[in-house]
Amino acid sequence: MQPGDGVPAVAGPGGCLSIVPVIGIGSVGAGDDLADRCVAALAATARATGGGAGLSDGDVLVVTQKVVSKSEGRIVAIDHDDPEAKRRLVEQESVRVIRRRGDLMITETRHGFVCANAGVDLSNVEAGTAALLPLDADRSARRIREALEHRHGVTVGVVVSDTFGRTWRRGVVDVAIGVAGVAGVVDLRGTPDATGRVLEATEVCIADELAAAAELVMGKDRGVPMAVIRGVDPRWLRTASVAAEIVRPPGEDLFR
Repeated sequence: MQPGDGVPAVAGPGGCLSIVPVIGIGSVGAGDDLADRCVAALAATARATGGGAGLSDGDVLVVTQKVVSKSEGRIVAIDHDDPEAKRRLVEQESVRVIRRRGDLMITETRHGFVCANAGVDLSNVEAGTAALLPLDADRSARRIREALEHRHGVTVGVVVSDTFGRTWRRGVVDVAIGVAGVAGVVDLRGTPDATGRVLEATEVCIADELAAAAELVMGKDRGVPMAVIRGVDPRWLRTASVAAEIVRPPGEDLFR
């Protein structure tokens, strides 16, 4: 799909960057194969509309944390009306609590993420349950990527996204909590800017930018847990890891 077709598009490094929602994934449960679900949904859309396309080499597939957690059985029972039950669950999923304000806790997870309530999420899950973060979202991304390559013959990047708030800024955005086959951070230090001056401190979190862009077509209330981004710079497609590239080591953190 191109600009004007209702799909956000911007000028990417190779021309047009398009973002296509994957419609028709349906309800996901423990053990469901997300790679197969994605391919089947894209094929069904193509048949129904007489257009569209499946995955192509060089695409980036963005998958929400929620469906990854559901497929990996990271859904637990909880009483939504009991604040103490949620507090205990958040503390269980944290390695330390950094700040508390009322029911809100800012914690550090075992993954090294600093986020609200350890990523414990009560939205878009069955009543009486909560979704926990995947145990290793980089590994989750690798599994989806490998399944797409080995079973469906397509080589893509995969980003597992989740919604985070930002210190000092209102509103939430989607960020990458796991990646495979696409850069986490692109280091532009030592390269010239548009005026020819050498950049000294610029490192771009490409994975977070892709996650945020994909959320524009997925939304929080549309039941669309995947999107395909087409037209990304081929130089971004490489072995990568959120844990190794994006999570800031404590020694570099000025705010904890």
